[in-house]
Amino acid sequence: MASPSLRGVALAASLIIAASSSAFAIGDESDETKPPPKTETTTKCADGKVWDAKRKECVVPKKNSFNDDDLYKAAREFAYAGQYDNALTVLRLANNQNDPRILNYLGYANRKAGRMELGMSYYRKALQADENYILARSYMGQALVEQGDLQGARVQLVEIRDRGGEQTWAYRSLLLALNGYRTY
Repeated sequence: MASPSLRGVALAASLIIAASSSAFAIGDESDETKPPPKTETTTKCADGKVWDAKRKECVVPKKNSFNDDDLYKAAREFAYAGQYDNALTVLRLANNQNDPRILNYLGYANRKAGRMELGMSYYRKALQADENYILARSYMGQALVEQGDLQGARVQLVEIRDRGGEQTWAYRSLLLALNGYRTY
């Protein structure tokens, strides 16, 4: 029989492993799996301006005034707030126009603004840049559902699953869309 102190160490080790495993499972999905938090960009700024944290004010975004990650985050926030044209303006400022995230949100913003075919072309470009980018597959699948192409959407769902994404938001949201629920 193990001593009380050895049992305590074993219990502590088990708890640490369990906690780190659950943290890993929760952190498995990136920030892209849920709507972005609202920031000053959509709560204080107007007319497509973006919050500049360094200057602590709303500014008109210009090429090279923000890095691609900051532009992506601002564009994503605009897109989820329904400000599709502002999202597109910001995305076009990114230096790397072949970044799958940029291409995916060019697709998303165009699709949501009613330009379905243009949106689909950007999803295809995102997948050409990274065929494993499951969020682009999910949004493309949701667009296919909107167009009535349920078989095409199911193909994307299987692709997400086969690429290890069955436990992700991308998979679940496309599955919900296929079952008649409105997602993103």
